[in-house]
Amino acid sequence: MNELTFPEGKRLDFVAVGRLCIDLNANEINRPMEETMTFTKYVGGSPANICIGMSRLGWKTGFIGKVADDQMGRFITSYLERNGIDTSNVVTDKTGAVTGLAFTEIKSPTDCSILMYRDNAADLKLETTEVQETMAADAKVLLVSGTALAKSPSREAVFLALDYARKHGAVIVFDLDYRPYTWTSPQETAIYYNLAAEKCDVIIGTREEFDMMEQFESHEKSDAATSAKWFDYRAKIVVIKHGKDGSIAYTRDGGSHTASVFPAQVIKTFGAGDSYAAGFLHGLMNGWSIEKSMEYGSACASIVISSHSCSDAMPTAEQVDRFIAECRSQGGSGN
Repeated sequence: MNELTFPEGKRLDFVAVGRLCIDLNANEINRPMEETMTFTKYVGGSPANICIGMSRLGWKTGFIGKVADDQMGRFITSYLERNGIDTSNVVTDKTGAVTGLAFTEIKSPTDCSILMYRDNAADLKLETTEVQETMAADAKVLLVSGTALAKSPSREAVFLALDYARKHGAVIVFDLDYRPYTWTSPQETAIYYNLAAEKCDVIIGTREEFDMMEQFESHEKSDAATSAKWFDYRAKIVVIKHGKDGSIAYTRDGGSHTASVFPAQVIKTFGAGDSYAAGFLHGLMNGWSIEKSMEYGSACASIVISSHSCSDAMPTAEQVDRFIAECRSQGGSGN
């Protein structure tokens, strides 16, 4: 079992709020972007990827966000709908804002980078008046992404969604998703990340993201110290990711948890965190142990980084179960 209790009788299992954008992944891999000529278009944005992942794993999902009034915005909304995601609170911008673009460079399996175009991005134009309380009220879980806190009015819209979710008893998950190019300064980021994290039941981020949040603090920079801070607030589970070295999940009762990792034929590194989050939350919502949930998240991550896309590669439960079984039969999993 895990530390969470999910509300019953909700129309939706999972709702995400935040960034909706377009990923343009390089087709000519193992070369720099200067020499790359063609890209394949996918729906992107960390909360979008996680929501797609949850839908593929069989959960009833919805999204709170904003898209541009253009071909890209319509592509995003249509894609979410085709994946069974409730888009009744995906609003279309009318101010002339554009869809954020992320061009990915795949020089090697371990040398990947992203070139972002985020000026006047529609997803950061979400207004408080456009957040439907009913969407948050209908959800067992609400996930918020740190990127959505970067600018007003999206920042205020996220905090309103958090308040709605708490009012109606949802479990709240904070995916730190720090993108420095979206923010004015690291100090601004730390302030708003800490304010949001105080309201959340599950916090998931990399060691570097937690370091950014703790820049004003003098306590020891360790995983145990980091997690302990949040247990003084609302948090019940804090997950700190260390890339290829795996992750550690801490719980309010003082426990720390690790899990098996799985081999992968790595094509690119991005998407791992999003797929991990979907698999991990899938396990928690099924009432699994922390370790089993982490293992499932690791399997999801291995599948996605072995694929060219992020959103399109989010696996179904059947695919994950088959992948884990195959790895075990070949002796391919272990701590």
